[in-house]
Amino acid sequence: ELGLGTLMIRKAGKLPGPVIGIDYGLEYGKSRMELQPDSIKEGARVLVLDDVLATGGTVNASAALIKRAGGIVESVCVLMELEELDGRAHIGDLECEALTLI
Repeated sequence: ELGLGTLMIRKAGKLPGPVIGIDYGLEYGKSRMELQPDSIKEGARVLVLDDVLATGGTVNASAALIKRAGGIVESVCVLMELEELDGRAHIGDLECEALTLI
């Protein structure tokens, strides 16, 4: 209805076809996120939706992949924010809205 698209950023090995990826740190180790680069048009404005903001690693990795593919991260929205882990301090100037603070 709004004419908006959806794209998936997933853990390594979950997406078909060519992907670009980035390794990033977690509070308990390392992981890798991947994105199909042709899923974003150059200059597209993107809202990142995630389940939890903890240390900011997933949000930063997602933003970096979107930028590498030619998109612009407009804002971030998460379902829950774990305030004691201070993730906002690690996501730079990205605007972030949390539905629940824990």
